[in-house]
Amino acid sequence: MLLWRAMNRFKWLWILMIPLSLGVVYWYGNHFWETPFKPGQKDQKITFDLTRGMSPQGISEALEKSGVIENAFLFLWAGKLHRSWGGIKSAEYELSPSLSPRQLFKLLQSGIGIQRSLLIREGDNIYQVADAFASVGMAEKAAILTRLRSPELIADLGLASEAGSSLEGYLMPNTYFFDKRETPEHLIRRMVEAFKKNWTPEFETRSKMLGLSRREVIILASVVEKETGAGFERPMIASVFHNRLKKKMRLQSDPTTIYGIWENYSGNLRRSDLLQKTPYNTYAIPALPVGPISNPNPESIKAVLYPAETEYLYFVSKNDGTHIFSKTYAEHAAHVRETQLDPKAREGKSWRDLGKSPGN
Repeated sequence: MLLWRAMNRFKWLWILMIPLSLGVVYWYGNHFWETPFKPGQKDQKITFDLTRGMSPQGISEALEKSGVIENAFLFLWAGKLHRSWGGIKSAEYELSPSLSPRQLFKLLQSGIGIQRSLLIREGDNIYQVADAFASVGMAEKAAILTRLRSPELIADLGLASEAGSSLEGYLMPNTYFFDKRETPEHLIRRMVEAFKKNWTPEFETRSKMLGLSRREVIILASVVEKETGAGFERPMIASVFHNRLKKKMRLQSDPTTIYGIWENYSGNLRRSDLLQKTPYNTYAIPALPVGPISNPNPESIKAVLYPAETEYLYFVSKNDGTHIFSKTYAEHAAHVRETQLDPKAREGKSWRDLGKSPGN
């Protein structure tokens, strides 16, 4: 009876304590939701792999174990109260204990994982592309080469009647961003789709006007790409090859010959190499090589489609990344003596000087 009287006397205190308690809980909940575990550690980056099928409890415990959050139980329930678990997406994230639970959920709902990059340079061939894949840990070089030569993949990309035995020439040079879940095959598909997108209806019309198939354009563009790093020279180089083909002259391109012996190439092109009979040795065949020798820049493709109007049939390096062009063999031979056979002509010169050229 005495206890009942005491409780009755102070019942107003109980009435006040309920909303007060709820207010404290609400305040603490909001404070937890907006407060980082370690606000001063913005530079600390933690890789967190959120795999498909992980439960909210599993994610919370993994975040606590990795040091991103302090209390898995509170994080779990904070996500439930804010109805945030439903939007979580699997990815490999870069997180930090300086993020609040609200910020963490926003990031985990974005699906934006750690982005890696793969650089395919203009003029890279499939061997160099495979090296690039291997360098970023996507796959072994041999495995990539196998995919780039896969008849099934080539056919699936709609290139069975065009690309021949590999995707050489059809991989668009660019920097590609990807996350750890992207497969090498999917990335290869992206490269080919980028190439197809770049081949415009205008290019298709122009190639027909020249009497060339798309493959022939790509083959010639891949040679132009390897012959010069000076963008302004591409139309001139292309004109030389067009002129030689019209006269049924051999292209006599070192890069095509090198490609034919790529896996055995020592770094120096010898006379014996020029005598090797390969379908890429344009010192031996009076036509285009059997296929592309690199993945060309779109500008090289454009140069082949719109070459400069010249009568040039020869060119030789000036040892600085640019070339001297000639109409006759006599002129060409004289330029070879001046630039290649005279050791003094090479002194202090390099293709690296190309960036200093006013025409580039």
